[in-house]
Amino acid sequence: MERVSHRICPLCEACCGLEITTLGDQVVAIRGHKEDVLSAGFLCPKGAALGELHADPDRLRRPLLKRDGAFVEVSWQEAFAEIERRLPPLLAQHGADAVAVSIGNPAAHKLGLLLYGAQLSRALGTRNVFSASTLDQMPKQLSSGLMFGHWLSVPVPDLERTELMLVLGANPMVSNGSMWTVPNFRGKLRTARARGARLIVVDPRRTETAKEADQHLFIRPGGDAFLLLGLIHTLLDEGLARLGRLAEHTAGQLELAAAVAPFAAERVAARCGIPAPAIRALARELAAAPRACVYGRIGTCTQTFGTVASWLVDVLNVLLGQLDAPGGAMFPRAAAFAANTRGPSGRGKGITVGRRHSRVSGAPEVYGELPMTCLAEEIETPGPGQVRALLTLASNPVLSAPGGPRIAAALDSLDFMVSVDIYLNETTRHADVILPGRSPLHDEHFDVAFPQLACRNTVRFSEPVLPPPPDHPAEWEILLTLLAIVRGQGADADLRRLDDELCAEEVRRAAGPMTDAVLAQVASWRGPRRLVALALRTGPYGDKLGQVPGGLTLEQVLAAPGGIDLGPLAPRIPEVLRTPSGKIELAPASLVAELERVQAALDEPAPPLVVIGRRHLRSNNSWLHNLPSLAKGKPRCTALVHPQDAAARGLRDGGQGVLRRADGPGPGPGPGGQDARAPSPALIVDIELCDDVMPGVISLPHGFGHDLPLTRLAIAAARPGVNLNAVLDDQERDPLSGTAVLSGVAVELTAP
Repeated sequence: MERVSHRICPLCEACCGLEITTLGDQVVAIRGHKEDVLSAGFLCPKGAALGELHADPDRLRRPLLKRDGAFVEVSWQEAFAEIERRLPPLLAQHGADAVAVSIGNPAAHKLGLLLYGAQLSRALGTRNVFSASTLDQMPKQLSSGLMFGHWLSVPVPDLERTELMLVLGANPMVSNGSMWTVPNFRGKLRTARARGARLIVVDPRRTETAKEADQHLFIRPGGDAFLLLGLIHTLLDEGLARLGRLAEHTAGQLELAAAVAPFAAERVAARCGIPAPAIRALARELAAAPRACVYGRIGTCTQTFGTVASWLVDVLNVLLGQLDAPGGAMFPRAAAFAANTRGPSGRGKGITVGRRHSRVSGAPEVYGELPMTCLAEEIETPGPGQVRALLTLASNPVLSAPGGPRIAAALDSLDFMVSVDIYLNETTRHADVILPGRSPLHDEHFDVAFPQLACRNTVRFSEPVLPPPPDHPAEWEILLTLLAIVRGQGADADLRRLDDELCAEEVRRAAGPMTDAVLAQVASWRGPRRLVALALRTGPYGDKLGQVPGGLTLEQVLAAPGGIDLGPLAPRIPEVLRTPSGKIELAPASLVAELERVQAALDEPAPPLVVIGRRHLRSNNSWLHNLPSLAKGKPRCTALVHPQDAAARGLRDGGQGVLRRADGPGPGPGPGGQDARAPSPALIVDIELCDDVMPGVISLPHGFGHDLPLTRLAIAAARPGVNLNAVLDDQERDPLSGTAVLSGVAVELTAP
């Protein structure tokens, strides 16, 4: 008999509500859930393919153990026994820092991985934690932390009420938001346009979003900081800045004005590729709009001035008087897990960076992490603290990080590697043990991070769509077992008791002597569900463990399959702030100091050709290329080349070209006196002529290159594409956030 269930989609940041029809263990149909309070029936091709992910024959269902260079299926007991045999002695001999942890993008969509991955990292005690954040978003988190006091206090556009929206380096028509959960952006934009709202897009490519815009401005890749400085200078120079009610909640206005003084529109125009009159006209239009917002995303983050650009986006929103205002850039108020809803409001300890530095490059720790591009060198370089073992959680840095071939070689040199992953992919092929998570349809789900970035305040919880296999532990149970091994309790530890102990430790930090009473309130739950129940009841809408009758509880959320609407975004300043001053810090010292480097780069000539990335609606990083409905159609791993550039290089539409990084002087000697930068490989790319990219720019999508041996990705391997990251320089980083420079990298493209 067919059964209809509801599930939050775990495949991208839009977090759409799905209506899933099943017959036995088979998915019959997937539709958008019309009653979902966030997505209201919207569905993209990725969500529709969730049944294919569930049924994918390449998806791992049993642990794999590498024996004599080949993977064999083993029992869970055998897999954990191997880890217990090899990992604790390595920790005992070499110390906690000898084990690194790498966390991938899918972990943000898996409740167990997100909540229990942090517990495991703490138990390991390693300083070597890496994640996908330093490949796409850490600049925004760092600038938000410095300005507002917490890494996830990120203002997002209030699209439902704005009258003018400026988008830089983002393509929400395809992403449906990035660090901004906004399902059905296209529909919401058209509704906004119908009431007279305008959209302006600044991007080196005429993206799907730019084609829907009222105005599109081409920008020189990497020029966002210069454009934003020109806009801010114009506002101040022409007396157009208006902080309004934010004036009493803002510090650093004078310091900011002095810092941006050298960056008049006329001075920055050549560097960003936008004429000064157009910059000044854009500033005036933003200032004249009653309700306006500025949004920048991955293109503004993945460049050498990523943190500066991310900071200046919100400086611009503040100076326009549009931060924390309806129709401007606003702070969501999540029902659970949001640090900016806990503790005393309006003031806090702020954030700290650089509490430690990477052993080889000296890169600063940011948000508890080191740059992903430091992983290979930390494995390669001998000495105290050398990484000898690696734990990956849904992470594929061989494809997702610059210098993939170098990372692959480094992984082969490890003493031990464990991967928690559903695929045998380009990274996990190097593991000694692979522990597969369940199908998403077997898991319960609650979005921990994305309601903190959502276009509307809602709360939802997904029960498992299908009963999980009885012999397949949930991901949180896998991580608990690894934690028990690390603690010396062994793979056969009592997980229920261990989970109780960890939960009690968490509660004790906040509740102190009331811990037992608090735990009694959620005694019927365990695992992630118990943590969600606690977070909801103690959150901003919660019943405060019985003190607020009618307040939010997990039981209420479970009773609402479409979720509970908690209302539109509302002003939160000063309550949301957690800075030591209790104010918006408009001019953090480290960001102001970085403007010296920006000024020094003002007169840098434009390279003849640079590369930028590209996102597709049917793709999400590297891990969805094995699903038939998402892989079908014309090849998407093509290099978009302007006809003018193609003609100059003897390239033709449908032909091929040879792509290399344009190697200039390297960053200097690395360990042992050798140049730290690996030579650029050559990629044979398929050419697609297109005037959607500006001259001097080519666009190649990220996350391809599925042609490596030992993987089990049959569909992806049939159309492997090429790995853009293989030609990028793993030594090029935004120095403040440690984020890899993926955009605006100088390249050479020649005929074969």
